[in-house]
Amino acid sequence: MNDKLQQYKNYIRNKKVAVLGIGVSNVPLIKYLSSMGVDITAFDKADKLKLGSVINELEAIGVKFSLGDNYLANLKGFDVVFRTPGMRFDLPELLKAKEEGAEITSEMEVFFELCPATIYAVTGSDGKTTTTTLIHKFLVEQGYKCWLGGNIGNPLLDRIEEIEESHKVVLELSSFQLHTMKSSPDIAVITNISPNHLDVHKSMGEYVDAKKNIFNHQSERDKLIINFDNEITRNLNNEAKGKIVYFSRVNELDSGALLKDGKLVYRKNGIDTNIVEAEEIVIPGVHNIENYLAAIAAVIDDVEPSVMKRVATTFSGVEHRIELVREIDGIKFYNDSIASSPTRTIAGLNSFKQKVILIAGGYDKKIPYDVMGEVIADKVKSLVLIGQTGKKIDKALKDEIEKTGKGSGIPVTYSENLKDAVDSARKYAKSGDIVILSPASASFDMFKNFAERGDMFKDIVNSL
Repeated sequence: MNDKLQQYKNYIRNKKVAVLGIGVSNVPLIKYLSSMGVDITAFDKADKLKLGSVINELEAIGVKFSLGDNYLANLKGFDVVFRTPGMRFDLPELLKAKEEGAEITSEMEVFFELCPATIYAVTGSDGKTTTTTLIHKFLVEQGYKCWLGGNIGNPLLDRIEEIEESHKVVLELSSFQLHTMKSSPDIAVITNISPNHLDVHKSMGEYVDAKKNIFNHQSERDKLIINFDNEITRNLNNEAKGKIVYFSRVNELDSGALLKDGKLVYRKNGIDTNIVEAEEIVIPGVHNIENYLAAIAAVIDDVEPSVMKRVATTFSGVEHRIELVREIDGIKFYNDSIASSPTRTIAGLNSFKQKVILIAGGYDKKIPYDVMGEVIADKVKSLVLIGQTGKKIDKALKDEIEKTGKGSGIPVTYSENLKDAVDSARKYAKSGDIVILSPASASFDMFKNFAERGDMFKDIVNSL
């Protein structure tokens, strides 16, 4: 056990602790804190019935509860408050607790403080999960003992005693997790930044500031990997604390990871190291070339080029990301449920050479959809819309038709639910067509998360 961890155990042991949210990341946290003898109260908006068996598990180890609609009313008299990632840091109840002397923190913040291993962390509006997965696969294939966490994998704080200095840790971090971070990773990656989560963040500026926290606490010896092709990330160079490494799919770079003559290469001191031919990469789409370039830039000092090539030529992708579900009567059905923003759906549509039948729409994150009109007009043959954002996507297409005349022949159908949408798409489709669920929207109007939406889509398609 490292000294930092022992000091933290001594510090937290006699504290009165509140954990806000009884979700995936916080249940292991609650159990870990309980194992140290900490006095814990768990808070959640859900009631006992909704939370189910987890309540019995936690009651058995002495955890107290504050549940229901007014669950935060009892947030008084605590020394330490663990905030769940999706909760705004400036809720009145949290500000009051802080005023009264409570330390407001999170599972991820404490993990960063205590982790003895090198941390690679990835954030961005699109491509986070694939880039994080690639970095992890590169390191594992090279032979490192590697831990995967954050938004993917498992919560890691309760495994902290198993993590050694020689290990590697790879994390996917959302803007919600980053907002209040007071530490930064050794290697930080920002895939890109575009409008997203404006239903939670008060402004685009607040969203960008949260993303910047991934490098705000770096030192000179740390690395920041940023996308040269994205205007917002490119302009972060003056704020970087560590060494900047760029990646680019479309621009020539003096150094960094880039696409040159159909090859992914890493350029350093004027010398290009070939990693892999773009056409050899198994997962489709130019956005995945960008994900590979970001991952290559992150691990170039730790992983051999031959190892990276081996991963690129064998890795078939992450679930819910342009995932081929099934071919029926010559019609291919793809699940791209992860696409919760217009930029993500645009990237998905551009992965195909032919026009597709697109199922889109979902929960409204208050982000603009006008950027979708041109690509729908160019890449879609039939459009099936669902959810709160269906009308916004339809308007984007209509505006494009009015402006350029393109897309005027595209049939648009509204469906009440995902099953009706798949049935409508199936009626439009004939042999040789592609049907893709790529919603350009979050899932919360109909589903718990994008994975549940993708799983339902696959179930519907597999029952056709």
